[in-house]
Amino acid sequence: MGSGADSNSKHPARADLPIVNCLAAARRAQRRCSRPCDNRHEHQRSEITMNVHLKVQPHHLERGAYLYIRQSSMRQVVENVESARRQYALRGRAVALGWRDEQIIVIDNDQGESGASAAWREGFQRLVSDVGMGHAGIVMGLEVSRLARNNADWQRLLEICALADTLILDEDGVYDPASFNDRLLLGLKGTMSEAELHVIKARLRGGILNKVRRGEFRCLLPTGLVYDHFGNVTLDPDMQVRETIIHFFEMFSRLGSASQTVKVFRNEGLLFPSRLHNGGTLFRPLTASTAMRVLNNPRYAGAYTYGRRQFRRTIDGKKTLRARDIDDWPACIPDAHPGYISWERHQENLKILKANGRGFEAARASIPREGPALLQGRAVCGQCGSHLRVRYAARRGRQEAWYICNRARIYRGEPMCQSIAGPPVDEAIGMLIAEQMTPAAVELVLEVRKEIQARHEEADRLRCRAIERAQTEAELAQRRFMLVDPSNRLVADTLEGEWNEKLRTLASAREERERGREHDQFILDKAVHERLVAMTADFNQLWKDPDTPSRERKRLLAHIIEDVTLLKLPAEGTTKLHVRFKGGKIQTLTTMNPKSSPQQIKTKPSIIELVDRLLDDYIYPEIAEILNEQGHRPGGTARRGCQDARFTPLKVAYLIHEYKLRSRYDRLRQRGMLTRQEAAAHLNISEQTVARWAKFGLITRHAYNGHYSLYEIADGDLPQKQCSRWNPLEDRAAAYRQMQTEPRTSTGEERGVV
Repeated sequence: MGSGADSNSKHPARADLPIVNCLAAARRAQRRCSRPCDNRHEHQRSEITMNVHLKVQPHHLERGAYLYIRQSSMRQVVENVESARRQYALRGRAVALGWRDEQIIVIDNDQGESGASAAWREGFQRLVSDVGMGHAGIVMGLEVSRLARNNADWQRLLEICALADTLILDEDGVYDPASFNDRLLLGLKGTMSEAELHVIKARLRGGILNKVRRGEFRCLLPTGLVYDHFGNVTLDPDMQVRETIIHFFEMFSRLGSASQTVKVFRNEGLLFPSRLHNGGTLFRPLTASTAMRVLNNPRYAGAYTYGRRQFRRTIDGKKTLRARDIDDWPACIPDAHPGYISWERHQENLKILKANGRGFEAARASIPREGPALLQGRAVCGQCGSHLRVRYAARRGRQEAWYICNRARIYRGEPMCQSIAGPPVDEAIGMLIAEQMTPAAVELVLEVRKEIQARHEEADRLRCRAIERAQTEAELAQRRFMLVDPSNRLVADTLEGEWNEKLRTLASAREERERGREHDQFILDKAVHERLVAMTADFNQLWKDPDTPSRERKRLLAHIIEDVTLLKLPAEGTTKLHVRFKGGKIQTLTTMNPKSSPQQIKTKPSIIELVDRLLDDYIYPEIAEILNEQGHRPGGTARRGCQDARFTPLKVAYLIHEYKLRSRYDRLRQRGMLTRQEAAAHLNISEQTVARWAKFGLITRHAYNGHYSLYEIADGDLPQKQCSRWNPLEDRAAAYRQMQTEPRTSTGEERGVV
């Protein structure tokens, strides 16, 4: 019983055990269900924490923890303080994960830099470098956009972190770039960050462009234009600024060159306004870059424009500017506000600037320059139709011009079309202009005089504006000084110094005006007046005057001649000039091509013929003397410094040898002349006797140079050898000459022997 009872009593207990376990499990489930939602989140965070600790390995903790902090602009750095605090608070996350405080490296030198690129971010470059060298165990950033807004930079960082086994931590957790899932998630975050930046820029850009199309977006205005109280663009109220800019555009219209306009401002002592960053205006000397900027700016023509230049980022992160064509501008609204010139005048200025470029690929007519080439920019090649280029060379102490067409040789390696000397062409054109301009010389004098007077009056008016400005500033400084407390010497001394400086500026402006007026008056009354009177009397003389600048000749030529087509004819030694006038008239001229240097020093053919004739009767010294007496000069007189050269026996010998003329010796031998030895053998006498007979005229001697001669022996009446003791040689010579002059009436036997 007992045993049975014991067994029976234990059996129900064992049978109820599963039920009890089930009830306990149910109660535990009920308790879990009855807990708030925070408990579930705590379980999830605990699981995440467990995963985080599984990712953070001991070898990660041995390396440093890099905390990268960045905000896009300095305004955010100053105003968005909470964002900076959240980023610096990530240090606590690193400490909680096991890093010591001294292992945490904070990189915050990219504050105020955009994350659109890593090129200009030194902190990010340092971070990537340390990760690549294996110094970083983890990289921390509040979010992906803090590290990079460029997906290329972000993917590059992920790749380096995966290779270096470096973790990445943000506000949401810790990621291992070597893990596919984490890498996929990080890549998605980087793409969304870049897309977010694009959306922000698109919104801002869209709003700006919408206002731009209406012409309401306020841009920075150039010097001379300001916004009024209602936001409208008006001309600068400062009269000196306005008149200076007007004078600048008028001067460019007259000269047609930005650099020449700068030179005129410098010579006249005029300054050009320049706007400072604080809104003030400063007058400085005009520079070529400022002149080009003003001429290319359409705002001076009253046009509202936007997007004339396009910004680009290079590989190294630098900004580059690329000018757009007018058709690609987002906005161009002519006559949107008052301007200094018209839109048509602005377009003409742009064409002039483009034509003034130094490129010669396209046909163009450049502005007049300083060189002596009269047809500079107006000479056209008669073979290919392109504009001829001008080349200068210093020869014989003067500058000579050449019109050449070498495009075929430069681009295709072909022979050069033409190379034409400039002086004969310019001389022919000058004579043509003098003939065309003579009837209108008086009217031209009056117009030129009026233009010069107007120019000087305008320059003097601008100087007066500078004096008025200096006077106003001096009076203002004086009032400030008078209002200060005399006992406050520190302020009084400073204001007194400013007053004195303004007074010196005023005195300098007045002196500059006086010097300018004296200079202008001197030019108008002396040089210009005399030149104008000379032009009225004889325009041709003024045109040839060496004091007349070449630029002025070209400017005058531009009003008369459209272009001149040059065609060189080497076979004829001439050049054809087809002149096309502004009114459409065409006239053809012919000029002789200049001789080359060998041709210029070559002796004239007439002199060679004369020397050939003189060789029959004269030797070299006699021929040289005859040529000099007749006024002939050798070809070398064309050389510089040899104008007084004369013929010499050596030069005559050189001509005979160079032109292969028959020598006098050959000519005498052809006429039957004998040498001394031959004459002695023929007369059966000694050579000394031949010389003595020739001296006293018994036989004829003909010199073929200054030292040697040939002897002429007559066919009949030959002299006979006799004793000079009984019949002196002088008597026989006199009798022989008398016999030669008497009429021959007897035969040879009756004459006897001399």
